[in-house]
Amino acid sequence: MSEAPQDESRAGIIYSAAAYTIWGIMPIYWRLLGDVPSFQITVQRVVWSAVFVAAVTAFRGNLGRVLAIMRTPSTLGTLAITSMLISGNWAIYIYCVETNQLVESSLGYYMTPLVSFALGFVFFREHISKLRLFCIGLASVALILQLWSLGHFPWIAPALAISFGIYGYLRKRAPVAALDGLLVETLLLFPFALGFVLWWQAQGVGAFSLDTPLKDLLLIGAGPTTAIPLAMFAAGARRVSMTTLGFLQYLAPTITLLMAVFGFHEAFTQIDLIAFGFIWTALVIVGLEGRFSKARTAIF
Repeated sequence: MSEAPQDESRAGIIYSAAAYTIWGIMPIYWRLLGDVPSFQITVQRVVWSAVFVAAVTAFRGNLGRVLAIMRTPSTLGTLAITSMLISGNWAIYIYCVETNQLVESSLGYYMTPLVSFALGFVFFREHISKLRLFCIGLASVALILQLWSLGHFPWIAPALAISFGIYGYLRKRAPVAALDGLLVETLLLFPFALGFVLWWQAQGVGAFSLDTPLKDLLLIGAGPTTAIPLAMFAAGARRVSMTTLGFLQYLAPTITLLMAVFGFHEAFTQIDLIAFGFIWTALVIVGLEGRFSKARTAIF
């Protein structure tokens, strides 16, 4: 292998790992805004993400590409759906931080690949192997254990996994770059988000106030903290294989889980351990599926 491809692969791993690490420690950032309701944080995140990404896009001279997307009805329709999915995902995740439920949010992001398989099979008629069906079954058992442990339906994990799973599938089909797509998504929501912000400010309940400059800076910083890891992820995804990227994606929920248990002292019960054990087993099986297929071919 030549040196250039090795350098590209190494850079891709660094970019991807950095993105997932930032996403993993992101709860610390949202905890600094602990006195702001989760819905207000989400709305502010939409506003400042739109402003920041628009500025970066204009600086890079890519506004023409965004205008072209806005004039393509099919792509614009897809991004309208993904904008609602990702904003909903953000709101649920920030709610998890606010209510000390990061363990369940980690379970949701661990489940995302398995949910993606199920969604592809049910809604998009994609072929799915018996091994992956077995893994989806393991994930279902994990949810049943959570249901039994909590005494109510554990909606956070499946909501995060399903919203992000559908989001990822639709964004993969949309022929747009990561930041271009994010700009269109946030611009579609921008008028509504800005309306909420102005209404809250007029009512005197808005989070943004010149009397609290640190809070204001944190709210403004929600723009770059959203866009920068996404740009890193896009840069990394272009340089590494899907297998490598697939394993790296578990950095974020692992970091969040460890931080929740050892940093924020959230409960991690024996039932949680068993449920996560089912998920981790399923993920290992999926990761090794290609080798199982090769071994079966070699034997028969």
